[in-house]
Amino acid sequence: MTGGTASARRHIVWDWNGTLLHDIHAVIAATNASFAELGFAPITLERYRDLYVVPVPKFYERLMGRLPTDAEWVVMDEAFHRHYWAAAADAGLTDGARGLLAEWEADGLTQSLLSLAPHDRLVPLVRRYGIERHFLRVDGRTGPSHTSKAGHLVRHMEALAASGVAPEHTVLIGDAVDDASAAAHIGARAVLYTGGSHSRSSLESAGVPVVDSLAEAVRTARELAE
Repeated sequence: MTGGTASARRHIVWDWNGTLLHDIHAVIAATNASFAELGFAPITLERYRDLYVVPVPKFYERLMGRLPTDAEWVVMDEAFHRHYWAAAADAGLTDGARGLLAEWEADGLTQSLLSLAPHDRLVPLVRRYGIERHFLRVDGRTGPSHTSKAGHLVRHMEALAASGVAPEHTVLIGDAVDDASAAAHIGARAVLYTGGSHSRSSLESAGVPVVDSLAEAVRTARELAE
């Protein structure tokens, strides 16, 4: 994969689900299909965005009034992913994403992709959309599905260090409060996009810039990563 020279200073770490991939409707469909299997009432997009949090078991705690048991979590997790990957086949890239990736690279700047989606599913999907070449790295999750992003980002940045990527010139663009927390954990900045899993009010609680388009996210990232 390419993505610029090792001397480039500004760097974007892109989130995948709900950010580069416009899959929120697949997420809601999968959530409600898994809820139906477990006897829960369906949830609206608005309520999902108000309640969603990472790690995901905390999201279910908000819905159920308690944390799921280990046995319940296994059932919920399996049901969600089974329905999600069936629905995600119809998801596409977010408006403007392809052009923004190409423009950032054309400016001699670097970018990478970090996701909590399973690595073995993420990489073929990124390749299918023909955008893998824009990234220094593409890292999906290899551990448990209830992990948070902070530790994942630490490992990602360690692998990027040889390419000259430094946290102080890095901006994570994502759609979840967990993205902002992960960026703060390593001394990077974050920009949060409203097209994914969180409501605007929830995103604003993170205390970082919140935007309504990826174009605005990239403009903000250019300023923050100076």
